[in-house]
Amino acid sequence: EDPSLERHFKGHKDAVTSVDFSPNKKQLASGSMDSYLMIWNMKPQMRAYRFVGHKDAVLCVHFSPSGHLVASGSRDKTVRLWITSAKGESTVFKAHTATVRSVHFSSDGQSLVTASDDKTVKVWTVHRQKFLFSLSQHINWVRCARFSPDGRLIVSASDDKTVKLWDKTSRECIHSFCEHGGFVNHVDFHPSGNCIAAGGTDSTVKLWDVRMNRLLQHYQGNSVVNSLSFHPSGNYLVTASNDSTLKILDLLEGRLLYTLHGHQGPATCVAFSRDGDLFASGGSDEQVMVWRTNFAAADYGDVVKPQKYGSSVDGIHGTGSEIDCGIHHKKTRTQDSGRTHEQQEEESSLANTLEHIMGQLDVLTQTVSILEQRLTLTEDKLKECLENQQKIIQNKTN
Repeated sequence: EDPSLERHFKGHKDAVTSVDFSPNKKQLASGSMDSYLMIWNMKPQMRAYRFVGHKDAVLCVHFSPSGHLVASGSRDKTVRLWITSAKGESTVFKAHTATVRSVHFSSDGQSLVTASDDKTVKVWTVHRQKFLFSLSQHINWVRCARFSPDGRLIVSASDDKTVKLWDKTSRECIHSFCEHGGFVNHVDFHPSGNCIAAGGTDSTVKLWDVRMNRLLQHYQGNSVVNSLSFHPSGNYLVTASNDSTLKILDLLEGRLLYTLHGHQGPATCVAFSRDGDLFASGGSDEQVMVWRTNFAAADYGDVVKPQKYGSSVDGIHGTGSEIDCGIHHKKTRTQDSGRTHEQQEEESSLANTLEHIMGQLDVLTQTVSILEQRLTLTEDKLKECLENQQKIIQNKTN
């Protein structure tokens, strides 16, 4: 079966810039040039919430791994962390000195990485909401920054035509990939963490191995690539382009699998859900579309024999050990055979409990932060009152 359009949401009043699914797939967040963040509930009877706070275009959104927070970045130079309840409360990070183009949580939910037109990438702690450090070697706007799945690396893409790989601990740039012929709009890590994909204004998508720092695959399109997203299996990549299409690439075969037409005008953003069953796209036509992936489970459920695909990936430009990149590593069914059903159930309920606790922590952190902000306001007002009183007393004594 081919991918199919499942639903589409209308509510934004200007171009949609970014989309992201909550981990449980019950919600979809979108940002727009209309300066609103919207959260759409995937069940038909439930409504969308419009979150008001940013003073200018919202250019990026990302759900925390627990799903209880959404981060957004804006042209108003701030990053906001929102609690995804109907109240829509948020706290503000005075983040950068220019437009914020990218926000991304680490997989443990503890850190946030942001990228900006001030040419820097910044890392923050989520719970203490403190700025940690800046990475500043780009010489033009930074459009996108992502943590690796294990959180040890950061990758960034810039209008200086480079993709840079950073070590989070040493804060040093490990490597610059300079093969792009134009601005690099978007970059992300393969689920294995072993390679990255980047797309940009030269209409190409390139995949690099981050251990050997060499080009693995190169797809030449005919239109600017605005956004891309890996399928969780690591075997597919979806892109959104200025020619209004979404394209699905089969990374095992090294070829274009589907071209999807849905948007009128440029397709600006695209993202798979965390389980890969759905993907969402946004466009300058103000619409958010949700697509059903419809890949057969067989496509990514079973073990694949690496050698079967070696030659075809190889044929793209004759490099040999692509297979090692993790693109073929499909989840094996065998690894569970030694464990009992009860063990698995216990583990999953434990994982759910943990996730719930993390979620509660998120909300508490946010609440404390909001209270702190209010306290600061009260303190400021109190200070003002005292100063005024002193002035009055001074005037009387004079």
